[in-house]
This record gives sequence, structure tokens and C-alpha cells, in this order.
Amino acid sequence: MARKPRGERHIGLLNGFAAYGMWGLVPLFWPLLKPAGALEILAHRMVWSLAFVAVALLVVRRWAWAGELLRQPRRLALVAAGAAVITVNWGVYIWSVNSGHVVEASLGYFINPLVTIAIGVLLLKERLRPAQWTAVGVGFSAVVVLTVGYGHPPWISLTLAFSFAAYGLVKKKVNLGGVESLAAETAIQFLPALGYLLWLGGRGGSTFASEGAGHAALLAATGVVTALPLVCFGAAAIRVPLSTLGLLQYMAPVFQFVLGIVYFHEEMPVERWAGFALVWLALCLLTFDAFRAARGSGRRVIVARGSTTRSPTVDA
Repeated sequence: MARKPRGERHIGLLNGFAAYGMWGLVPLFWPLLKPAGALEILAHRMVWSLAFVAVALLVVRRWAWAGELLRQPRRLALVAAGAAVITVNWGVYIWSVNSGHVVEASLGYFINPLVTIAIGVLLLKERLRPAQWTAVGVGFSAVVVLTVGYGHPPWISLTLAFSFAAYGLVKKKVNLGGVESLAAETAIQFLPALGYLLWLGGRGGSTFASEGAGHAALLAATGVVTALPLVCFGAAAIRVPLSTLGLLQYMAPVFQFVLGIVYFHEEMPVERWAGFALVWLALCLLTFDAFRAARGSGRRVIVARGSTTRSPTVDA
């Protein structure tokens, strides 16, 4: 890959920090939407996200992908599957934050890389290096320790980790850009979400019109809160190396973890600290192994280029 100019890399880094920073601070936003319940917030998030990305796509005039997608039933089915798993992820996350489980939610995104590796082994038959196997084993031990600490499996963390890992797998196969992918997924979510909101309003359970203009504006802002970090992430992904993005991704759960303890004052008994410490150890092993593998592949590329340069050329 050609080396990006320094200005481009700086823009990419700023967008990366912005994206993961917003994702890390989003637990501060969901409680502002009370007394709306998690399902109502989720439905508004789907409806207003589609409105936001539709306007963005109109501005940049990027619609060609939509007709192409509609002519490919298999990709369309994958988009529908992605919409289903991200609906679960969004719903559980909103509920967990507004129910006082911010720390457990942050754990889900800490263990997500480990779950992604496990899915790669089980579904894609990928082969792991010894350090990756060790990291997965340490991660499994962490879940056991946290199960003892919570008195039950950390189902919020596991649901978030597995749903987001499945979402990543689907997005990899669909191969759509961030904004386009969100537009396609929310287009599928739109009618069920709108139907639920109309039903909720019909039975007098909607807070959109009953809690004032400020509350309605905050519910509408869920579209911006969903789409804006994704736009920043897309700008970062094309300007900085994946290894840098891989490190930046830990910003979000770190911010969420700190907010859970410092701002929301959630309890952290010793056994939970032990479980989190094991997770962090596993992530350190993964990061170290990834850097070592990247350096090794870089050396092989240099050697291959050198041997190619020394080889005589033969004209056809």
C-alpha cells in the first residue's frame, strides 16, 4: 500500500479518535432519552438513522450501489442478516446502559476480538498461531472468573460480543462502504421500527410527543449519534493503517469502562477486577502477536522485492 501523505494520516487519526471517542462516550447519551424505554429508543434509532444517511447520500450523490444490491439476492439476504444481528446488538446495548450495566457492556467490546477469532476458527476454518490460541484460552478463563463473580454468565457481554462479531463477519462478506451499509440495513429495519412506533403511539405509550420538544429532538438525534461516528470511521479507515485502527478500537470500551466506574458508580468487586485483568492480558497477547506477525510479513516483502530486483529479466 502506498504511504499516505502526512496531512492525510493526521486527518485519518483525528477521524479515528473522533469515531472511537464518540462510541466510547455514547453511554452518556442514552440516559438522556428516559423515560423512553429501550425498545422505543431502538426504533427511533433505526428510523432517524435512515433519514440521516439518506440525506448524506443525496448530498454526495452515491446511489448506484443500491440498484446493484437489489439485483443480487444473496447480498441482500446478507444485509438483512446484518440488520438482524445489529438490531440485537443495539437493543441490548441501550438496555444495558440504561439499566446500570455499563461496565458489563464495555466488557463485551473488550472480548469482541477474541470472539471474532473464535468465529474465524469455527466457521471459516482459520488456523491460529500459538499466541492466538493462548489469548483465546485466557479469554475463556476470564469468562469463567466473571461467571463466578456475577453469579451467572456475563450474558450482556457475551451477547454484545457475539452479535458484533457476527455483524463484522456479515459486513465482510457483503463488502459495502460504511454509510452505504448503514443505509441498506436501516432501510430493512425502517418499516418494522416505524410500525412499532405507530403502534406504541396508538396505545398511548410513546414519549416522542408527550415529553416535550427537547425530548423529541433528542430522540431524533439518535440518527446523528449512530451515523456520525461511522462517517468518521470511514474517513479514518482509508487514511491510516489497519494496525493503528486495531489499537484505536480499544478506546471505546476503555472510555465505557471508566464511565461505568467513575460516572455511573457501578460496583467492581475483586473477582470482576480479576476477570477484566485476564481479558486485558488476552488482548495484550493478541496485540503483541499482531505486531510481530506484521513485522515478519514486512521483512518477507522486503526480501522478496530485493530478490526480484537482483533477478535478470527475460523479454517475451
